[in-house]
Amino acid sequence: MEHKKHVTPGHEIIGEVCACGPETGRFQLGQRVGIPWLRHTCGKCNFCRSGHENLCPNSKYTGWDHDGGYAEYTTVDEAFAYKIPDSFESTTAAPLLCAGIIGYHAYVKANVPAGGTLGLYGFGGSAHIIAELALKQGIKVHVLTRGENAQKLALKLGASSAAGAYDQPPEQLDSAIIFAPAGAIIPKALEGLKSGGTLALAGIHMTDVPPLNYQQHLFHEKMITSVESNTRKNGEEFLRLASRLKIHPETRQYSLKQAREALRYLAIGDVKGAGVLKIAAD
Repeated sequence: MEHKKHVTPGHEIIGEVCACGPETGRFQLGQRVGIPWLRHTCGKCNFCRSGHENLCPNSKYTGWDHDGGYAEYTTVDEAFAYKIPDSFESTTAAPLLCAGIIGYHAYVKANVPAGGTLGLYGFGGSAHIIAELALKQGIKVHVLTRGENAQKLALKLGASSAAGAYDQPPEQLDSAIIFAPAGAIIPKALEGLKSGGTLALAGIHMTDVPPLNYQQHLFHEKMITSVESNTRKNGEEFLRLASRLKIHPETRQYSLKQAREALRYLAIGDVKGAGVLKIAAD
């Protein structure tokens, strides 16, 4: 994936509208809006016309193809912005705009049955939001992740168990989602699935996947699906659901001047939940 040179990073943005173009009408001055990862699709290809705009070959992304939110001001096409429910504080809502929305898309693709069991491999910003959502929908959650802090957070949120990323869950799972970018987890996750179970791969990147044994890993109608971005419909649906269920991501706040420090903490896995930059415009 090539991206814009010298791009301003940041792809989950909450702010107030301070100016509107002449042909806009969805939002008013002063209204709070969210700018997500998905920034543009062509609207003309077969994917866009069939409800799968996340697969548009001409899609563009915030903080990748267009300048993002590590700034006091930014711009967005109103068609790709979200109204933020009043029930959310801005610092709580920001992680929902990529980690939440794309995690929700993975959750839907994982085909978790009502009252079923779900395994989450990796437990960062996206996984901890989906754990809270699943638990509030009556799903039994098992978390498999490296790091004692992440395991403690999983148990605090209500997970039935928390173990290492390469461990086996204490029971067979109906569904699983891999958030960690480690291809070596895939065989372990497939071994932990029940017959007919679904494994969703939620990452943009993943290390090489080791060879799979058909009888051991894939037989009995086990399914694997990758996940790419989200549709705007996914986003609207998730934000309504998150508001109704009172989803509250764990966040750690930093000022814009602390952005480099925040990224360093993220790189070493020392951020529980999601890191949020809080920027005050002049």
